[in-house]
Amino acid sequence: MKLVAARQMWALMLAVAVVVPAARGIWLDLPSSGVKCVSEELHNHVVVLADYYSFYGDQEDINSTSTPSISVKVTSPYGNDLYHKEKVRHGQFAFTTTEAGNYVACFWVDGDHQAGRSVSVGIEWKTGIATKDWDSIAKKEKIEGLDLELRKLEDSVEAIHQNLISMMTREMQMRDVNETTNTRVARYSIMSLGVCILVSVLQLWYLRQYFHKKKLI
Repeated sequence: MKLVAARQMWALMLAVAVVVPAARGIWLDLPSSGVKCVSEELHNHVVVLADYYSFYGDQEDINSTSTPSISVKVTSPYGNDLYHKEKVRHGQFAFTTTEAGNYVACFWVDGDHQAGRSVSVGIEWKTGIATKDWDSIAKKEKIEGLDLELRKLEDSVEAIHQNLISMMTREMQMRDVNETTNTRVARYSIMSLGVCILVSVLQLWYLRQYFHKKKLI
């Protein structure tokens, strides 16, 4: 029974890991002029942690001291600046979301890089439970083994719950928007039909008066 329970728990943890993608690594090739951005749609109260570093695309050792400088800007769904750095080669930004929507991180090349060489940036983007330092939590709360895995599983389930609530909220908002739009379209259609009928009646009345004056009817 214990073996079956353990297998079920690990299967559930695997399912949670698939359902909640909380960390991802990205490489971007930056244009010589212009901006390239990455974005993610997040709900409220989500912790975001990201590390970034720049390097030349033809560079064999990304840890080389010869790296290009770039500028970074992170904005919220309503356009508020959450992070802004210029002429940096690597760094880290972290914030907790206060608005639901699309969070955008933009990168561009500064003018002092070596001309003719392609510039790239590597990004490690973490959200939610992936931002937690489980080693520190385990030492602080003195938990390990199965207890630690259960704690991770509990936080993962909570993250899924929050995602489901966010999806349901967005679905309700979209439904309200659709219903409002359908109501407005129906009103406009009725008004348009009424105007067409009124114009037809006026045209008929005018033609009748005209033919009477000409003694055609």
